[in-house]
Amino acid sequence: MKKIILSLFTIILFVNAVAQKQDYRKRSALGVNFFLNDFQTAAEIKNDGLGSVIREKNLLRFKRMNPGLAISYLKGLTNHVDFSGTLGGSFVDYPIPDLPLSANKNFLLEATASVNVKLLSDNYWFVPFADVGIGASKYKSHYAAFMPVGVGVQINLFQEAFIIINSQYRIPVTDLAASHLYHSIGIAGNIGKERVTTPKEVILPVVAPLQDRDTDGIVDSLDACPDQAGSASLNGCPDRDNDNIADKDDSCPDVAGLAKYKGCPIPDTDNDGINDEEDKCPAVAGVARYQGCPIPDTDKDGVSDEEDKCPNEAGPASNFGCPEIAAEVIDKVNLAAKNIFFATGSSKLLAKSNSSLNNVVKILQDNPSYKVDIEGHTDTTGTAEKNQLLSQDRANAVKTYLISKGIDESRISSEGFGSYRPIATNKTAAGKAKNRRVEMKLRNY
Repeated sequence: MKKIILSLFTIILFVNAVAQKQDYRKRSALGVNFFLNDFQTAAEIKNDGLGSVIREKNLLRFKRMNPGLAISYLKGLTNHVDFSGTLGGSFVDYPIPDLPLSANKNFLLEATASVNVKLLSDNYWFVPFADVGIGASKYKSHYAAFMPVGVGVQINLFQEAFIIINSQYRIPVTDLAASHLYHSIGIAGNIGKERVTTPKEVILPVVAPLQDRDTDGIVDSLDACPDQAGSASLNGCPDRDNDNIADKDDSCPDVAGLAKYKGCPIPDTDNDGINDEEDKCPAVAGVARYQGCPIPDTDKDGVSDEEDKCPNEAGPASNFGCPEIAAEVIDKVNLAAKNIFFATGSSKLLAKSNSSLNNVVKILQDNPSYKVDIEGHTDTTGTAEKNQLLSQDRANAVKTYLISKGIDESRISSEGFGSYRPIATNKTAAGKAKNRRVEMKLRNY
């Protein structure tokens, strides 16, 4: 807490050191505030730390707070420092240290005197500030002292009134004081007389006028282009494209460029939108993520490496750039899938399925790059939920069999689709038989 107070006083000294010479000190102002006192959250911050309170989302629990009203007095000490005095009252069950709560709310009177250190002067409509001060309270027959430390914002209403929003942590100074959070919002209006600053009269010496033919504010004796209006940074010469190169030295006076290209833009020889200075392939159009070079196609199959799932083996785009699997191999897998059988209403594989599945195992063993997707399907008999579960279990059963034969699990996927993908009508027994199936789809990507 000492570090916080020291930091606030450091801010005060810094702000006063850089304060504007023009006087924007606040006139005397009176205000009224509505506030909320929160003793419970302050105790949790003291015991568990602010981080714990924030994680538990207990920082702003309105049901913990007790409302009250206060009057305030404000007076500017400097452009960036205001004096603030408040007197407020609320009904609370005040947690006096070492004494139990009474479960009855009594009147709490609090008075504070603070300085508000503002980041901006009252010349701005929105002014953040930090405040620190000293306060005293009376609760029944108990008196206590505390130190308010907080932050807030001041909203300037035409420099005649101010909306002030403030949150403070009130630190106990005496034994009978209890730490608590104090949140307030109020409005204050000026009551003091407006300051009138009389400017000092300055007598300027009479100087003979200097000639400026192009009336650009640069006298002819210092103007490199005395008959064309220009800027002081270019010695009085114009710059139509605003590239900080005078038109007289600019080979592209209507297009912004660089001095190294005589005022012209950086060239883009291949017109790919990437200038030659950043383009590693300046004569061949490319893309930015490859620094101006074309997207590579390592296997020269016409499918770029970004879309090619087999970038080192040539293959058609229809197979994601991978070599096509022979039709007779796909036919063998499809035939094997048609000869997979389960116990009725169960995911238990029947032994007569083993021969067909072993053919698939042989194909996968002979072709280490191949992968297989197993899909389970049912007819519409039973509920959709049970069919979905049964189709998934049957697909998983086939997957488990392949894994048991030494096929790596990473090469196999399984998914159940229930009755949602029929290949025949579900109105006949023959159609339902076709819909109760397992499909296996080979791929090499």
